[in-house]
Amino acid sequence: MSSSAIADPTAFIAANTRLRPVPLVPEVMLHVADEALPLWSRTEEELGEVGLPPPFWAFAWAGGQALARYLLDHPDSVAGREVIDFASGSGLVAIAAMKAGAQSVTAFDIDGFAREAIAINARANGVTIAISGDDLLAAPHVAPAQTVLAGDIFYQRDIAALAFAFLQRRAAQGATVLIGDPGRTYLPKHQLTQLASYSVPVTRELEDAEIKATGVWTLK
Repeated sequence: MSSSAIADPTAFIAANTRLRPVPLVPEVMLHVADEALPLWSRTEEELGEVGLPPPFWAFAWAGGQALARYLLDHPDSVAGREVIDFASGSGLVAIAAMKAGAQSVTAFDIDGFAREAIAINARANGVTIAISGDDLLAAPHVAPAQTVLAGDIFYQRDIAALAFAFLQRRAAQGATVLIGDPGRTYLPKHQLTQLASYSVPVTRELEDAEIKATGVWTLK
């Protein structure tokens, strides 16, 4: 999805979201939407396209909330490190990493709207984040990282397999890999070690419950 097709993506995001504290991570403020479907429809209308992916950038998903909480409670996992946030969405996890003392964070997302939202949310939280639209699953990437973060990426079989292979490669190169996930279908639990568990407030419009038991995991 190309946000450049809209004359002013920043104004579009501001008009369709509200700046609010994240339920599990009130230290972080995000521009979030009240409802998913109306925003989804408005995005398609503005771009003149149908069948676009959901506006993942406009919500604080359970895995991201749990991972962000973990980083703020365990700053040693990112403090002083170069960090990658994979499929960053709203930028929640990237922002939390910077607040926890990361040396630098690069937020990767192939969605143009997500990249706009990350920039807006970073400014709202007074942190500086590098933002990239490079597809980390398409080819090896030179971006350095001592810690790699991934929230809510195991919801689709093909993407989950590619994402886990990417995380395994980074771990083999010496990076600490941290995953936030509420038990999505394709989370490879048998290859992970759970580090923490949280009860995360979410919206019933996006999830099957108002509170999601959500874990933070690392590779075995």
